[in-house]
Amino acid sequence: MDIATLIAFAAAFFVFAASPGPDNMTIVARTISGGAASGIAYGAGTVVGILIFLVLAAFGLSVIAAKMAVVMTVLRYGGAAYLIWMGVRLWTAVPVVPELQPVAGGRGLLTIFATGIALNLGNPKMPLFYVALLPNVVGASLTSGHLGVLMAVILAVEAVVIGGHVIVAARARNLLRTPRIVRRVNRAAGGVMIGAGVAVVATR
Repeated sequence: MDIATLIAFAAAFFVFAASPGPDNMTIVARTISGGAASGIAYGAGTVVGILIFLVLAAFGLSVIAAKMAVVMTVLRYGGAAYLIWMGVRLWTAVPVVPELQPVAGGRGLLTIFATGIALNLGNPKMPLFYVALLPNVVGASLTSGHLGVLMAVILAVEAVVIGGHVIVAARARNLLRTPRIVRRVNRAAGGVMIGAGVAVVATR
């Protein structure tokens, strides 16, 4: 696999990963409401889901994954319901300035991480993305070496995309200094998360 091929894959995947959508909106909302760790936990979950589909595609199973309608639907609706529930909680939460806001524990971060995985595994566009992209990038044969290199590229691209969203959202969070402003931001972030959940449900 030459450098030109890797650059082409990285560019295509960057456009796919950085485009506005429920995942990026949720990363921003989670960072604003719960801090950088919360946004990173959700972003890490989305990356795991992406890598799972890459492995399936490498073994020629992405078409089967695309046809697992019942499982994908359950994952998508379950993850969307959790996003909406978190959005409602955020909308109705008592405003607390970030310095006094409790940091989410390991269990809370694990739940956020699992939600990111579920929503990506339930994304019907994910296997289709790989079915369309991989043959044009690596041809008919995808070796274990190719797989490792593509995983590294995906991780590098996602580090930039997720890191950028988290940094911007964390800086916005640092501006929260009064309960009145926190309430407004909580409701805006909650609305974004509810909208992201609805968008996931509406995805076909």
